[in-house]
Amino acid sequence: MRVVVVNVNTTGSVTEAIAASARSVAAPGTEIVGLTPRFGAESVEGNLESYLAAVGVADAVARYAASGERFDAVIQAGYGEHGREGLQEMLDVPVVDITEAAATTAMYLGHRYSVVTTLDRTVPLISDRLLLAGLDRRCASVRASGLAVLELEQDPDRAVAAIVEQARAAVEQDHAEVICLGCGGMAGLDATVRAETGVPVVDGVQAAVTVAESLVRLGLTTSTSRTYAAPRTKKITGFPLEMS
Repeated sequence: MRVVVVNVNTTGSVTEAIAASARSVAAPGTEIVGLTPRFGAESVEGNLESYLAAVGVADAVARYAASGERFDAVIQAGYGEHGREGLQEMLDVPVVDITEAAATTAMYLGHRYSVVTTLDRTVPLISDRLLLAGLDRRCASVRASGLAVLELEQDPDRAVAAIVEQARAAVEQDHAEVICLGCGGMAGLDATVRAETGVPVVDGVQAAVTVAESLVRLGLTTSTSRTYAAPRTKKITGFPLEMS
């Protein structure tokens, strides 16, 4: 089985960290392929960058498919980002978004969960994506660590301290029973946050890998009967997306 994990930003080191986290939980026989968009922002922290990332991710997947490489599932590794629906229209394999994978996994583990993310400006984006997915009712809170995405790797000690601080507040003040790490760049921090908070911590990338593997093994993929039917064939003018 081959699972493609697509970073939503153009920073290669983030792609490498995401892919490494994915490989750490992949089942024997599952190959993880990390993709970085060829255009877009170095980090995604707002609506404009998120919409740009949606096109960049779709382009990256389309180019990979056009190369003739076979793959069995795609993971969109951006928390609260746009674009998952477009990928579902494009592809005939399962598409898993880390936002939804983390939240659904968390709901197996506790009554209410909280998300700890990066900058405060991303909180509404995540809240809206959870609402759209029907996962908001059991979300206790979405909290910001105050750190930018790229600061997570530039100053890891400060990043961990800020994330732990907000995770503890979510547990103690918001009564969350599970914490979701609300950024693909937080991949691999789950064990540390769990040790500091005493509650289950869900890494969205890792959760998405296990969901994707399960869907493939069950022989299931996106329904194309209505909402996610393939795009109609038509002329697209001046658009960078490589589509067959």
